[in-house]
Amino acid sequence: MKTKLILLILSLSITSFAQLRLPSLVSSGMVLQQNDSVKLWGWAGPDDQVYVTTSWDNRKDSAHTNNGAKWSLKVKTPKAGGPYTIKLTTRGITTTLEDILIGEVWLCSGQSNMEWSFLQGLKQIKEELPASFNKNIRLFHIEKSTSNFPQDDVKATWEVCDSISLKRFSAVGYFFAKRLQQQLNVPIGMINASWGGTPAETWLAESVIKSDAVLNEAASKQGAFNWWPSTPGKAYNAMIAPVKNYKIAGALWYQGESNTLTNDTYHKLMKTLITSWRSDWKKDFYFNLVQIAPYTYGNHNVGALVQEAQTKLLTHPKTGVIVITDLVDNIKDIHPSNKRDVGVRLGNWALAETYGVSGLAHRSPQYQSMEMIQNKVVVTFSNAPSGLIAKDKAITGFYISGEQEQWFPAEAKIEGNKITLWNKNVKTPAQVRFGFGNTIIGNVFSKEGLPLTPFRTDTWVVDQSPVK
Repeated sequence: MKTKLILLILSLSITSFAQLRLPSLVSSGMVLQQNDSVKLWGWAGPDDQVYVTTSWDNRKDSAHTNNGAKWSLKVKTPKAGGPYTIKLTTRGITTTLEDILIGEVWLCSGQSNMEWSFLQGLKQIKEELPASFNKNIRLFHIEKSTSNFPQDDVKATWEVCDSISLKRFSAVGYFFAKRLQQQLNVPIGMINASWGGTPAETWLAESVIKSDAVLNEAASKQGAFNWWPSTPGKAYNAMIAPVKNYKIAGALWYQGESNTLTNDTYHKLMKTLITSWRSDWKKDFYFNLVQIAPYTYGNHNVGALVQEAQTKLLTHPKTGVIVITDLVDNIKDIHPSNKRDVGVRLGNWALAETYGVSGLAHRSPQYQSMEMIQNKVVVTFSNAPSGLIAKDKAITGFYISGEQEQWFPAEAKIEGNKITLWNKNVKTPAQVRFGFGNTIIGNVFSKEGLPLTPFRTDTWVVDQSPVK
């Protein structure tokens, strides 16, 4: 009797080792990146052979588990389509993944403006719910979590977009997906890993921050909070590291508000994050970010300096910056309610830059050069093929200064893609600013409808003292 009991325990043990386990990303209902070589992985028994058969080509591949009982392999995906199945077999036991779509996969991350959803009372999402069902949009919402060490799985499930799954999903991510799906007519998979209040440092591996003296010092200035992690690596380990094996087309980022007091390092921090994530994924994917909106921060100009740092990221390869200074209904609310147009602008940038769709206005007008003519300055702007317009009679948001660093609001006249500026108190203009300040909302747009990017031509020390 004792011998039979021992054999039964051993049998159960062997069976348990033989069971196939998959990460939550690799499951029924997932979207895989089209026309690519994508990684599938999981766990089984030590020294097990796992066989994988994909229904789109009936190809059978196999992988051997390592001494950690983990296996992985790559399969080639076709052009967008589905639904398909994937069969995984080990020790005669088969697991079938169903309703798999092939299309475009994007990751969205950042702090609260990326996280914001129906649960925060967004009217635009409430209006979407009745007609939100779309079997070709799949949502993967990662629960908030932290870890001291990189994890290999997350708590989340692939869900078809409908009135239930959409309620907790990123509004910006949803409107982006909707724009892409309508234009490309392919399945779209969205992975959401965002957390309100988080500084960018927590979305990077701790080793990356610690290895850079400048970034490490800036990170040490982040305070501790009850509602979100602020130390390097905490969110990365639990919410990004488990996703880096999953092939994506690109990433969306909406964050910066929590880095305003360390704005002098934000440009370097974001370049490091972009480079680090691309290294993690082993892919030079597209990274498109939303420039933070005007808001009444507690220190002068700190928001403007983050905006400036974000604009500079346009020189980084395959990096987009979406300007949203016009999408603010209340400068005392750090969460602008218009998330639809943010998602649409991100979508238009991706459609133009990633997918080569022509005829889409996606780049905001941007400072190009200036010329002094007597007591006036003529500024030329790029990304305004049809010229510039002001949405009110009086053009607002421009300031000019002489060499003495005394700023005066400028009178302005638009001529095509040029704007002439002057002020009777500035006899010899030397420098120009537009929209440079925490709460300044200009009214100049390209005729295609995109707001002029805030800028300054000077490199003078900027007042960042506390607002009294």
